[in-house]
Amino acid sequence: MADRSILITGCSSGIGYCAAVGMRARGWRVFAACRKPDDCARLKAEGFESPLIDYTDEATINAGLAEVLEATGGTLDALFNNGAHGTPGAVEDLPTDALRAIFEANFFGWHHLTRAAIPVMRQQGHGRIIQCSSVLGFITLPWRGAYNATKYALEGLTDTLRLEMRDTPIHVSLIEPGPVTSKIRQNSIPHFERWVDWRGSARRAEYESGLNTRLYEDRGPDRFELPATAVLEKLIHACEAPRPQPRYYVTTPTHIMGALRRVLPTRALDWVLSRG
Repeated sequence: MADRSILITGCSSGIGYCAAVGMRARGWRVFAACRKPDDCARLKAEGFESPLIDYTDEATINAGLAEVLEATGGTLDALFNNGAHGTPGAVEDLPTDALRAIFEANFFGWHHLTRAAIPVMRQQGHGRIIQCSSVLGFITLPWRGAYNATKYALEGLTDTLRLEMRDTPIHVSLIEPGPVTSKIRQNSIPHFERWVDWRGSARRAEYESGLNTRLYEDRGPDRFELPATAVLEKLIHACEAPRPQPRYYVTTPTHIMGALRRVLPTRALDWVLSRG
């Protein structure tokens, strides 16, 4: 794998950082992108090549990919789109600009980078595009409407891309984790505080007794939570297997919800999901 390169986004912590460390250990040349200069500097100190890529800033996407291609002589074997955040809150309390902002970070930026990588992979005659989606890309949970929406959109676009790439040597896969150890909850707090007026909401009591407690109190790991290495295992297969899978479920809840979605009528599934 020494001559193979992978660009991984969102590497400051969690899934992205674990993926960068794990893929480097397997001999891949890892470009561990972050959206903050300080995080890039920290990873460079650890020996990584770490381009600055902020999904909300197309200039950094273009410059970051150009940096990778200059370093590799114009090739890129795999792209792992990973960086994302949540904007918790009831759908009725989400300003439209909040949705625009999260789609920039969780969807439009991913699309821009993916489109830029495809011509490179076409020219070299192979490539892997792996998207880190979520169990919330095919089922929904209350209070996560903005995040649900970006992951549903990602799944639809990625499924379409996979169909369109069937006549090319470019493989496209989705990884769909359930609860995995990361900082997504903590990283969601600034977006919640920026956009959601929960004190003025008709659901204020529900925020106080539910969502706010989950966001601000450290209650330890979620039930069935797995370490980020569980995602790394799927990423390795998606990058190295001769026939990568179109979808990779990660964690017990993802498998359970995938099965329930297939067998339960909508109202019954709604009842299950409404219980959190």
